[in-house]
Order: sequence, then structure tokens, then C-alpha cells
Amino acid sequence: MESTESTRQKKVARLIQKEVADIFIHKGSEYAHGKMISITKVRVSPDLSYAKIYISIFPSVNHDEVLNSIQEHTHKIRFDLGHKVRSQLRIVPELAFFIDDSLDYIEKIDKLLKT
Repeated sequence: MESTESTRQKKVARLIQKEVADIFIHKGSEYAHGKMISITKVRVSPDLSYAKIYISIFPSVNHDEVLNSIQEHTHKIRFDLGHKVRSQLRIVPELAFFIDDSLDYIEKIDKLLKT
């Protein structure tokens, strides 16, 4: 299946992925103490005003609490992102965070296959 994302959307998505990952590296303990947060995928709307950010949390226990904490701090994360990308983007997109549970799903399938 071919992606319908424009080159610009892909570039902005990569930029957001890199910079938000950097924010989580430096300030991740504010949102999820003792957890490692990785950005697995970013999807940007065609008008570049909205970004869906998919995260993976390790260890994955209590990931709903971590997601809630991140969602409560979305405004601050967006503000930090704005400072990082102000020379590259005219508008910093609205951010929405989602759990990417594909790794958990793969692990579950793997366990089922081994039994």
C-alpha cells in the first residue's frame, strides 16, 4: 500500500519525531519517572497543523498512567518543541499522543507461537 503523505509531511514528521524524542531524552523523567519513552511513529495532517505521535513505553507496565501524564504535559512539550523548530516550521502543530502497542502485540504472538 502506497503512502499518501506528501514529502513535506514526511519531512515535518521526521523533524517532530527527532525533536520530541530529544525532549523525552532530556525531560522524560518529568513525565514518566523510571520509564523509557520512544517515539515509534509520527503522522502529520496534510495542512501540517496536527501531529499524531505514537509512543512506546518500556517497561510497559502502567503505560496508561504514563500516557495520561504525557497528555497532561502536551502543552509544555509543544512549547519546548516550538523552541527547537521555530526556524524550520512556521506553525508548531497541535500534538496528540497515542500508545503504539505493536511491540506488545508482536511479543504476545511470539509467546503464543512458542507454546
